[in-house]
Amino acid sequence: MLVLADVHAYYGESHVLQGISLAVERGQIVSLLGRNGVGKTTTLRAIMGLVSPRAGQILYHGQPIGGLPPHRIARLGVQLVPENRGIFPGLTVHENLQVGAARPSNPARARHNAARVFEYFPVLRERLHQKGGSLSGGEQQQLTIARALMTGPELLLLDEPCEGLAPRVVHTLLQAIRDIRADGTTVLLVEQNVRAALQVAESHYVMDKGRIIGKFSSEALQADEELRTRFLGVSARL
Repeated sequence: MLVLADVHAYYGESHVLQGISLAVERGQIVSLLGRNGVGKTTTLRAIMGLVSPRAGQILYHGQPIGGLPPHRIARLGVQLVPENRGIFPGLTVHENLQVGAARPSNPARARHNAARVFEYFPVLRERLHQKGGSLSGGEQQQLTIARALMTGPELLLLDEPCEGLAPRVVHTLLQAIRDIRADGTTVLLVEQNVRAALQVAESHYVMDKGRIIGKFSSEALQADEELRTRFLGVSARL
């Protein structure tokens, strides 16, 4: 579904992505792991068109999308859930979800997508007429993911969805990610919480200093303490 081939990207003169190559098959949950500042978020932003690669290719269903504007990439079936959530605090939960609807003129599709997100996140139905800014951090994260799902994406890019959340909320999010995949949406997950990533993703790309150092199974990451310590900052077995 998604291929990055030797992708280079810059912020000004800073060479952030230095030849990223990875692949995500349809129906997978794949994680992108690494310490802070190695380029994980920039990789997602490049896929979404928020950063234009200077070299290399980004292919979605075999078609090049590198350098396309974000709205065109979104219409192809890709959605990004950013790290900073970015909900509209003055709008209700219902209104935030309406903003996320790809085709507001198609009420049947909007109802179908809304029914799906309420299955993943039942608390949002309870908070439907509550302002987004009054929700807890965990509820806001659920709303951010739900808003992205209102478009019915084929590929969901998640940037640090578990950051700063209580273990109970993390458990809810991880189960929702599993359910989202089971319903046919492919997921590329950036996550600092390595334990959480190991619970949901089948395979893991590890980044360091703007490069992919390898692709690993959960079992391989569990077994390799040196790898975890050096590149993920986690020495204990997870």
